[in-house]
Amino acid sequence: MRSTGRLTTVLTGTTLLLGCMSGPAESKPSADDRVLVFSKTAGFRHDSIPDGVAALKELGATAGITVDATEDAAAFTARNLRRYDAVVFLSTTGDVLNDTQQRAFERYMRHGGGYMGVHAAADTEYDWTFYGGVVGAYFRSHPAIQPATVDVEDHAHPATAHLPAAWNRTDEWYDYRSNPREHVHVLASLDESSYSGGSMNGDHPIAWCHTYQGGRAFYTGGGHTKESYADPAFRQHLLGGLRWTTGAAQADCRPENGYRPLFDGTAASLAGWRQAGPGSFELGADGTLTTTGGLGLLWYADQSFGAYSLKLDWKVDGDDNSGVFVGFPPSDDPWSAVNNGYEIQIDATDVPERTTGSVYGFQSADLAERDRALNPPGEWNTYEIRVEGERLRVWLNGVKINDFTNSDPARSLRDGHVGIQNHGADDQVSFRDIRIKELPLNKELPLNKELPVKGD
Repeated sequence: MRSTGRLTTVLTGTTLLLGCMSGPAESKPSADDRVLVFSKTAGFRHDSIPDGVAALKELGATAGITVDATEDAAAFTARNLRRYDAVVFLSTTGDVLNDTQQRAFERYMRHGGGYMGVHAAADTEYDWTFYGGVVGAYFRSHPAIQPATVDVEDHAHPATAHLPAAWNRTDEWYDYRSNPREHVHVLASLDESSYSGGSMNGDHPIAWCHTYQGGRAFYTGGGHTKESYADPAFRQHLLGGLRWTTGAAQADCRPENGYRPLFDGTAASLAGWRQAGPGSFELGADGTLTTTGGLGLLWYADQSFGAYSLKLDWKVDGDDNSGVFVGFPPSDDPWSAVNNGYEIQIDATDVPERTTGSVYGFQSADLAERDRALNPPGEWNTYEIRVEGERLRVWLNGVKINDFTNSDPARSLRDGHVGIQNHGADDQVSFRDIRIKELPLNKELPLNKELPVKGD
């Protein structure tokens, strides 16, 4: 086991769980993406724009992303925009595009383009409804530049995965005309008690992502000051946004509302969990649980669940093996989960019915969709496992990769526990932010009927 300096929480137990490994995992090839940085202003002009352009060019060079910069709105033609995987609106202000240029950008987004807005991008094009939907929320006001605490809500997205739970930094903190939370995926929000002048009633998103009419859209409210673009943490935040927006990295950017934590990164939140079988999980100072030793199962004992959406983030170091178990009865014997529940596998190198996204031993994931959605070793992934009646569906980084219906009475999914696997001493898999939303269920509902889930 590698030495990581983690705080260790020992959870003991005894027995082997299913799972196997084969050859080494392969990372995706390096992206060869192209990005257009647009910084035209028709209102207030930020003196940090040249620093932002320089930072984005430097970050692009390190990530294999070619970055072009312009303030010429004539670049917004259908033919020219097709050259780019994403367009960055860097502290643009006011009405910067005419009607023809707006229509070209709309077509670009609807055909799968990417948008990244930085800071005053929210102070742009107030009369263009499509742009308002892309950026997510419009600027309203701001207090003086000052330090504040940014609460990181998503620890898997590449723009925020490197950040601590509480990120302290100085910037000009925007208030917005509306709260975008219902229709975007919030990555980070401001703690309004940590600074003066915030006016969004305690729920203050400051960075978010979403898909909009076929395209990807990412926005961060940071970046007013020149110093921001020399700050390694903020630069990594921008690079992660760029990588997701261009499609070089994957993340679940669907709106996420109504979930409650089962494990929130603290030792206190492990009180409802029990270890079955040998081995254990190490609780890291960064709020992660990492498998170590043994072959067992850490399961949530405080409550069983019927209809629900379970979300969690996971990361492998290399060719590692683990899984998420659902629908099993309470037991300190991990074979009970194997024989009476289902495992959603984590191991991208095994045979189809035993690979990442499969219902282990029963049904392969859609491998083309799985491969499109999967981030390589060393990067975080997000599972959503949704159980309704006997139907079990799996989303990987927001992409549905499996849809399975149970027909075995011994494995009924209508009531059961959830857990995560520690597979073996040579496997190192990390988990974080395990959360759940219980769903309504009509017991007479046909198994193949899709239930709408608000906020997903």
